[in-house]
Amino acid sequence: MSDSGIRLQKVLASAGLGSRRKCEEFITTHRVTVNGVIADELGTRVDPDVDIIHVDGVRIAQTSGHIVVALNKPRGVITTMLDEHNRECVGDLVAQFEQRLFHVGRLDADTEGLLLLTNDGELSQRLGHPSHGIVKTYLARLTGHVTKEDIAKILAGVLIEGTPVAVTDCKIFETGKNQTVVQISIHEGRNRILRRLFDEMGYPVVDLVRTKVGPIALGNLKSGNLRVLENKELGKLYNAVGL
Repeated sequence: MSDSGIRLQKVLASAGLGSRRKCEEFITTHRVTVNGVIADELGTRVDPDVDIIHVDGVRIAQTSGHIVVALNKPRGVITTMLDEHNRECVGDLVAQFEQRLFHVGRLDADTEGLLLLTNDGELSQRLGHPSHGIVKTYLARLTGHVTKEDIAKILAGVLIEGTPVAVTDCKIFETGKNQTVVQISIHEGRNRILRRLFDEMGYPVVDLVRTKVGPIALGNLKSGNLRVLENKELGKLYNAVGL
C-alpha cells in the first residue's frame, strides 16, 4: 500500500468492478485484499503498478496498462509478430492495438485456435514455464479409428525422443468415416508435439485446434477474430500462475 497512491475504490472502479459507491461497499464488507491483507478502510491508497489487489479472491485488472488478448488463429497464419518473408502473421491480426503485444507460446502454421497475446512480460513468462503446469486443450481430427486401448496408451505416456508426452486428459470426442476426433490436454510445449504423438500412434492429424489455455476458453470466437480478456478472466489467469 502507498500513502501517496490512488484511492483503492477509484482503482476498483477503473478496473470495471462498478460505480465508486459499489466499490466502497466491496471495501467496507471486507471483500478486498491488498498484498494479501484485508483492506477495509475507505481512505486506503494503493499503487496499482506495484500492489496486488484481489476482490473475492480474484485478482483485478489494474491500471498498469497490461492487457491480454485472445485470438482465434486461423490455419496458415504464422505465429510471429513480423514475418521477414511477408507471409500473413499474428502481428497483422493485432495491428490495431497501440500496446506492443507479443504472443504467449506459439501454434504452428497448420494449427488453429486459441492464442493469447499480452504486453505483460511476467504473465507471459509464467504461462510458458512448466513449473506452473498450465494445461492446454486441443481437438485433433485424426485419420483412422482410435480405440480405447490407444487412449490408455496415450494417457500412460507415449515416448517421443525418449521422453513421455505429458498428457493430463484424453478422450474420444467424435467418430466418423475413417476419422476420429480426440480431445486431448497437455501441459508441455515441445515443437509440434501432438502431431508427433499421433504420428507415433499411427493416426496422422488432419486438423488440430487449440480450444483452451489454462482457465481461458476459445468459446464461440470465430476464426481470425479476437477479444480483450475481461477482469474476471484476467483474475483467473493471474491466479493460475500465482500472480
